[in-house]
Amino acid sequence: MSHTAVVQLTGQMANTIMDNLLKTTTFKISYMELVTHKKFKSGRLMPWGKGTVVRGAKGVVYLCGNTATADDYDPTARKEGGFVGDAAAQWRAILTNIKSDLEELGSALEYLIRLTIFVKGPFPSGGVLSSPNFRLDVMDEFFAMHCPKHCSYNNPPPSEVIGVVALAQPDIVVEIVAVAALPD
Repeated sequence: MSHTAVVQLTGQMANTIMDNLLKTTTFKISYMELVTHKKFKSGRLMPWGKGTVVRGAKGVVYLCGNTATADDYDPTARKEGGFVGDAAAQWRAILTNIKSDLEELGSALEYLIRLTIFVKGPFPSGGVLSSPNFRLDVMDEFFAMHCPKHCSYNNPPPSEVIGVVALAQPDIVVEIVAVAALPD
């Protein structure tokens, strides 16, 4: 049998007890869970997740569209250039920027919820995945090194790949938007 006692404290005594309790006791009840559900077609694993369910996160980080800008890039100059290399180099630079931005904002690659990837044409066979600027191999290489669970052959976050005629500057061939949970 359990007994519960209720004591009501008022005034200075209550303040003193609460101050001492808060100085000596740390209260932390937290638990964050991210579950990315795999997407299958005819029993074959697709290289994107079906959806990510987030429970208990402190918040969500919405990153801006990331492009592979060089250190000397000035968006107000309205001139071509200021971007890093070919498609593979741009993918590597963008993914590195996303990793860095997430860490700076208190999150990490492991907490990715969603990726939106804009790929500039050409589209030789009509689809975005046929573009030489779509580099799933580079993304897998990056994630294998930094967060293996997000490789296309494991359990990547949900994503969409959108083909575009142009991006903000002529030299840009890919732009990636990332959303991640903010752990407690």
